[in-house]
Amino acid sequence: MSAIRKLGRFVEFSVFGDPVTVDWSIISDRKELDLMGSHLGPYCYPLVINGIQNGDYPTEGVVTHQLPLQDFEEGFELMKKGDKSLKIVLVP
Repeated sequence: MSAIRKLGRFVEFSVFGDPVTVDWSIISDRKELDLMGSHLGPYCYPLVINGIQNGDYPTEGVVTHQLPLQDFEEGFELMKKGDKSLKIVLVP
């Protein structure tokens, strides 16, 4: 926040695993920043899926677990723990 100029714009583009605190006085009082949240739109998903399928977007290091679909409960448990899982793929 300190690097953003007065009357600048801050765009939050991510998801946090832990609670995050923000000094709201920087946003509203001192710098009068525009604050925006952003997320991928549905139009992005086909492009990314095709890129992963054809190898344009490698997933090494991103996908940490691949499980058969019937083991979905194990996948959810891994996700809840969160310490050793980044992305879990359930394979039909």
